[in-house]
Amino acid sequence: MSTISLTLDEIFDLAKKTLLANGCDDETASILADLIMKAERDGSLSHGLFRLPAYVTGLKSGKINGKGKPKIKKISASVIKVLGNNCLAPVVLNKSIPELIKAAKQNGVAVLAINNSHHMAAMWPETEMIAEQGLVAFACTSYKPAVAPAGATKPLFGTNPISFAWPRPGKTPVVYDMATASMAMGEVQVAKREGHKVPLGTGLTKDGKETTNPGEIADGGVLLPFGGYKGSGIAMMVELLAGPLVGDNFSFETAANDNNDGGPPSGGEFILAISPSKLSENNWDKHSEKFFEKMKSMDGVRLPGERRHKNRLDKGPRNINEELVNKIKSLS
Repeated sequence: MSTISLTLDEIFDLAKKTLLANGCDDETASILADLIMKAERDGSLSHGLFRLPAYVTGLKSGKINGKGKPKIKKISASVIKVLGNNCLAPVVLNKSIPELIKAAKQNGVAVLAINNSHHMAAMWPETEMIAEQGLVAFACTSYKPAVAPAGATKPLFGTNPISFAWPRPGKTPVVYDMATASMAMGEVQVAKREGHKVPLGTGLTKDGKETTNPGEIADGGVLLPFGGYKGSGIAMMVELLAGPLVGDNFSFETAANDNNDGGPPSGGEFILAISPSKLSENNWDKHSEKFFEKMKSMDGVRLPGERRHKNRLDKGPRNINEELVNKIKSLS
């Protein structure tokens, strides 16, 4: 694979220029370009520049409003509703997460219910942002069907990621972000592009057969949930939390309403923020640190998010797939 070296500023500038050329206003382009740059910085390659062509596709088709602004409604002291108005999810989150943080600090717990936004990024940015303010965070969203429920060979669930973050005052939060599929579809697509195999159990071919070929999964095949029935149950939970609970669609309904242009579809997101300082009567931070120290004392164990936080300390250039860079340049 041929790569090209780009600085973090060059990654940001490339993304922003492309977004501006395809219908985004300066604010939207800046927010999404920053998110893409941070994904590349942290090593989350399947959610960095790799996603940009799909964003452009959605902007060109008119599905995504690159200049739209979300509408925030405070339903109660601890319930916040956001109408996405076909905005990109990073814009919605940029405007609404501060309101969620404020409500959770005041009330001990708060919920953010997002409708009609286009989410295709990683989910750790929103939960990490909340945890950096001393709050525990949980978030989930669905997508279009790509994952077969346990026992099935046809898709019903989205890859349905969940993210959880735990605050560590004075330290980077513990943050995990995972698809409830055995592997995120973006990672499967990256493996296909780079000619890598995927583990057996990742997915099935269009004929329902197990395969290690990512192309056979990405092109007409189906992903499997992680852990069989256990992952399948969690994927079902995400469908309910990010669908009817927040007043949005299930994955199969999202697919029925999408124009199938390849860009991220419209969907919902559920985010929960909890104040440990209000719920705990003990020194929750010192108590949890004992647990993390115990974990790290075990050979081979690292805390979720540690590798990403270590990667971001490197401010140097990143090696980006040259074919991808050329494709992005052609879009602007």
